[in-house]
Amino acid sequence: MADVEVLQLLVSPSHRLAGRPADGLPSGPPDERVSQVEVRRHLGLVGDRYYARPAHRNAAVTIMAAEKLPLEIGPSADLRHTRRNILLRGVDIDGFLGATIALDSGDGPVVFAVNRPARPCAWMDVTIGPGAQRALRGGGGVRCTPLSDGVIRLGPATFRVLPDPDGAA
Repeated sequence: MADVEVLQLLVSPSHRLAGRPADGLPSGPPDERVSQVEVRRHLGLVGDRYYARPAHRNAAVTIMAAEKLPLEIGPSADLRHTRRNILLRGVDIDGFLGATIALDSGDGPVVFAVNRPARPCAWMDVTIGPGAQRALRGGGGVRCTPLSDGVIRLGPATFRVLPDPDGAA
């Protein structure tokens, strides 16, 4: 078990990075960060654009390590720029592909299957700055399936890898 910090949470009701990056950013709310998220088993984050979408059930939640943000390129880079859902400090989440993990921010553990990398796209060079897409290769976060219901809040949390792929401790 490791102590981590949930730095940011993002729930976006619409897909904001559509079209071509050369066309510029589409309009939308200036800040979709929230202080807590409701997680639903096999569905995702309540209110998010990928919630209950069959095509995204195995990738409904994206978790990223704060240590991987290319702050040398974009000093203010955060979830608004990467469009990930959960930003953690204290764990290299990209190293847990194929694992089942539990994140507990005080309301009980929320279990996720870590399925695949969240590959950075050309939009990163627009939202963060030139070179961000390349800088985020291998560190763009992971796409996950929630295996339990729960709540994740900003602040201190515990992170652990579960031995059983079904999420039982």
